[in-house]
Amino acid sequence: MPGVITLYLHGRVATSRAELERFLERARPVYEEPGGIRTRLQWHLTEPDRFVEIIEYADRATYDADQLRTESDARMRDLLAQWRTHLAGPPVVEAYDEAALG
Repeated sequence: MPGVITLYLHGRVATSRAELERFLERARPVYEEPGGIRTRLQWHLTEPDRFVEIIEYADRATYDADQLRTESDARMRDLLAQWRTHLAGPPVVEAYDEAALG
């Protein structure tokens, strides 16, 4: 999928796995609302408090627009503040651009 931008948010949960999952179930529709965005959550296999939240953007324009929305939209700022209450420290954030192979 050339052009797909993937954001990886690595962290440790301070609350509980169930609480983070409930939060993301509520937040996902807002996160994905503009379209072209998919949100997933994965738990580390051997360290049960470690996770990675994966946000996939259809293309660079969708990613850029969402970064602006994250900075300017009150709902997004509120959700991010709530999200941080579930973390046992600051997340490690990485963004990648999909390679066009073949």
